[in-house]
Amino acid sequence: MDVINVAPLGDALGGAVSTSLIKTSRLQLLHLVLRARQDQPMHHVDEECILHCLEGEVEVVTPGGTRHLSPGQLVVLPAREEHALRARTDCAVLATLQLRDGDAGDQGGAGARTLQAG
Repeated sequence: MDVINVAPLGDALGGAVSTSLIKTSRLQLLHLVLRARQDQPMHHVDEECILHCLEGEVEVVTPGGTRHLSPGQLVVLPAREEHALRARTDCAVLATLQLRDGDAGDQGGAGARTLQAG
């Protein structure tokens, strides 16, 4: 029942790193920090996920098209939807993942990575 702050970082965004905010057996919140022109390659998770732009500008690329997100906007991706992220500016994205037994997919899902706090 801790309060988690996901307010814009403002000037501190440039020095911030991606981190996992919380992880349970059924849910994970990731605070993703991407630098301008930094892309995450195509990947998927086995369950639905929500990508919420907290600050900056980011594009969510799927086989069905590209969605441009500005601060305060989000997109819900269906289960197993291939997607990539393209940062147009320095940005922060809150990724909410549904988990199955503490995992984002079988053997970590396709292209899954563990985020390391800096």
